[in-house]
This record gives sequence, structure tokens and C-alpha cells, in this order.
Amino acid sequence: MTASAASTKAELRRLYREQRLQHQPAAEAGMQTAALALAEQLRGEQQLGLYWPLKGEADLRHLADHPDLRNRLALPRVERGQLRYRHWQPGAALSPDETGIPAPEHRPDLDASALGLLLAPALAFDQRGIRLGYGGGWFDRLRSDPQWQAIPALAVLSSSCLVAELPREPWDVPFAGWLDEQGIHWLQAV
Repeated sequence: MTASAASTKAELRRLYREQRLQHQPAAEAGMQTAALALAEQLRGEQQLGLYWPLKGEADLRHLADHPDLRNRLALPRVERGQLRYRHWQPGAALSPDETGIPAPEHRPDLDASALGLLLAPALAFDQRGIRLGYGGGWFDRLRSDPQWQAIPALAVLSSSCLVAELPREPWDVPFAGWLDEQGIHWLQAV
């Protein structure tokens, strides 16, 4: 990435972080309602990959109360430079991972085949499926593996952070769609 591309992405992160903080409170309830429909997207015993919310991100942990999702949720944990998912349920032991985010401890990493859908918080998202995150590249590295790339992934953000086009790097792995306060939006039929 060139210095100008890095500064452009840094500026976009700053812009959309502020935008998200302004619009997230009004969008939160709609995003939570839309997330409840995700139980229907999973087959068999597949797990739903969530995330632990940071400031300004939609908090979807209430999905653990949904009868069809109880015991079917997973959270990411970054260890030894890799993002992996582990089974999660409320009350389970958590500890900060390498990025400082609470994550399940004392649980085995899940194989890609155990998950049916991944949700990732986003600062911005475009119509090509490109997600602007915090710049760590965790989801892109995970999803560069064909087994993980085969799992549908949705960016989670308020509609105020949807854009026509974001800068795309060679390593960016497009997402299948997004979830916002208006519902679930697939770029192509899943």
C-alpha cells in the first residue's frame, strides 16, 4: 500500500468512525431486529460467528437469548497472529486476546465447517462487498483460506456508512453483503 493510500484509508477510518458514532444509537434497535432473522440462515448445528462490540459497534450479543441460536454462537480470538473462532455463550470465561478484545478462553478453535455465517463490524462498506475495518486485516487473512471464504460473511454497520466505492487492496476478500437497521442485504443470492 502506498503512503497516500494508507493516509486515505486513515482519513476514511476517522470520517466513518465519527459518522458511525453519530448514527449508531438510532440504528441499533433496527440492527438488532435484523440480526434476529439470521437464525433462519443457519443449517443444522452451524454456528453464527459474532464479534465482541467495541464503542460505536452494534451489540448483537442478545442473539444468545434466541431459542434457535442458544449454544450456537462463536466469537473470534486473535492468538499467535491469527483470528480463529471459538464457541461462546454468555457467562463463559473471557480474556483479552492479542488485540485487547474480550474473547473465549479455554475452548478449542472451531473448524470453518462448524460455522454457517460470519458477522464482522465495519466502519464503511461498498457495493462491491469491500469492508473498511480498523486496518488489522484479521478478517481478510482468515477469509483468504478457501474454507473460510466459502462461509457467507456480512458486514455490520448503519446505513449511513454505506458508500459507492472504497479503496480496494489486492488482499481484500469481498463480503457477501451487509446488515444494517433496514435489514439483511445480500449482494448475490446465497
